Amino acid sequence: MNIRLRHSFRDLGLAIMLLAGAPLLSASDLHVGAATLDITPARPVPLDGQMHVRISESAATPIVVTALALESRDSDRVLDQAIMVSCDIVAIREGVIEKVREKAKDKLPGFDLNKLFLNATHTHTAPVTMKGEHYRLLRSDVMKPEEYTDFMTDRIVEAASLSWTQRKPGKAGWGQGQAVIAQNRRATYADGSAKMYGATNVPEFRGIEGYEDHNLNVLFFWDLKDQLVATAVNVPCPSQEVEGLKVVHADFWDPVRRQLRERHGKDLHILAWTGAGGDQVPRPMYDKAADERMRRLRGLTRLEEVARRVVRGWEEAYEGAKLEPVTGALLDHRVEKINLPWRVVTETELTNAQKEVEKYKDVPGEQWKHLWNKSVVDRYETEKAGTSGTFEMELHVLRLGDVAIATNEFELYTDYGVQMKARSPAVQTFLIQLTGSGGYLPTPRAVAGGSYSAIIQSSRVGPEGGQVLVDRTVENLNALWSKK
Repeated sequence: MNIRLRHSFRDLGLAIMLLAGAPLLSASDLHVGAATLDITPARPVPLDGQMHVRISESAATPIVVTALALESRDSDRVLDQAIMVSCDIVAIREGVIEKVREKAKDKLPGFDLNKLFLNATHTHTAPVTMKGEHYRLLRSDVMKPEEYTDFMTDRIVEAASLSWTQRKPGKAGWGQGQAVIAQNRRATYADGSAKMYGATNVPEFRGIEGYEDHNLNVLFFWDLKDQLVATAVNVPCPSQEVEGLKVVHADFWDPVRRQLRERHGKDLHILAWTGAGGDQVPRPMYDKAADERMRRLRGLTRLEEVARRVVRGWEEAYEGAKLEPVTGALLDHRVEKINLPWRVVTETELTNAQKEVEKYKDVPGEQWKHLWNKSVVDRYETEKAGTSGTFEMELHVLRLGDVAIATNEFELYTDYGVQMKARSPAVQTFLIQLTGSGGYLPTPRAVAGGSYSAIIQSSRVGPEGGQVLVDRTVENLNALWSKK
C-alpha cells in the first residue's frame, strides 16, 4: 500500500474514532422562539418593594415580560423543552406560577407546563402582585393587586404561547464579559455588627461584608440566517437603581434594552436574568464622589452609567460567542421539588419580635412592620408545635450544550452563587434567582452581623438551608453532565 493511501485510511479511522467518542451535544435540532409583551398598567397601581404603600403617579418606562421557548428535537421526536419568562416585577409572588400554568393549559399544545418558569428582575418600581390588608382601602381609580395580577398573568401566558408557536430551528451561543454592576451593600464595623447601606465614612467602619461577582454571562440565539433573535443577560445584581420613586419603571433594564436594540435590531428579545445578588445593589458604598465626577464628565445619569457597563460587557461576550455558534446544542431540563429546612427562630429573636409587634400594633401607617414581626412569632409557635415542616422549592436545572442554568426562589446571597458556579461541571453557569418569593437567604457571616436582609424577619430559610440548596443544585447539574 502506498504512503498516501495509508495516510488516507489513517485519517479516516481517526475521524471515525473522534465522532464515536464525541459527546451527544449536536445530535439534535434546537428550535427557538421568543416574544416580548408590555405589562405596563393603564391606571395607577400600588408599587412593590418598600415597607409602605406607594401609588404610582405615572409610567416612566414600559415594563415587560419576555418569553424564550426552547425545544430540542431528534427529527420529529421531542427530546426536551423549556419556556422561560423574565418579568419586570419585584418577585414571583405566591400563587402566580400556578395561575399562569392553569391559564396556559389549552394555550401550549405539546408542552409540559412543569417546564415553564418565571423570574423577576426585582425592580422596586413595578406593581404589587399579592393580596394584603395594606391595599384594602385604595382609591377607586387605583388598580388593585388582584386585578393587576390577573392582567399580568394573561400577558405572561400570551407571551409564552407566542414564543412556543413561533419556535423555529436556530443556533445558540454563549459568552462572558465583565461589568461592575453588583456592589455589596453591607458595611461591617469594629464591634462585629453589619448594616445594609451602613455608613462607610466613620471610624468604626471595617470593610464590606461579602464578595461581588462582576462576570456578565450572556446567551445568544440566532435563526438559521444568522439573524440575532434573542439574548439572555445574567447580571448578579437586582435592578434597584431607582427603587424609591413613585413611578412605574423597569430600572436599568430599560436603557439596556433600548441600547441593545439600537445596535442589534428593534425586534431583539432580551431576557433579564438576575443572578445571585441578595446582598448586592448597583450603587457604590464608598468612592461616591469619584463615581459622581466621572458620570458628570461623561454626561450620564447613574441609570445610564449602569446600562453602559451592562451593554459594554454584553458586547464583549458577543464578540466571542458569534465566532462559535452551535447549531445542535442539546437541551436537557430537569425539574425537582426540593425541601429546605426553615431558619429556626431563637428565643432572643422571639423576644425582640414580640416587642416590635406590641410597638407597632396600633400605630397608623405601620401595619406592615406589625405583620412583619408577627410572622416571626407565628413561626416560633409552629416550630414549638412541631408543625412547621419544610420550605418546598421548585428547582429547575438545564443543560444547553456546554452551559448550565439553575434557578432558585430567593434573594440569594452572592457567596452561595459563587459556590454553585465554582462546583458546576459546565463551561459556563447561569444562575437565576427570584423564580419565587422565598425572601432573603443570608450567609452565616451576615446572620452574625445582623441588620435587614439577614435578621429573622427578612429570612425564612437560613444558612443551613442555603447549603442544602447549593448541594442539591450541584448534584442535579452533575447528574445532567454524567448522562451518556
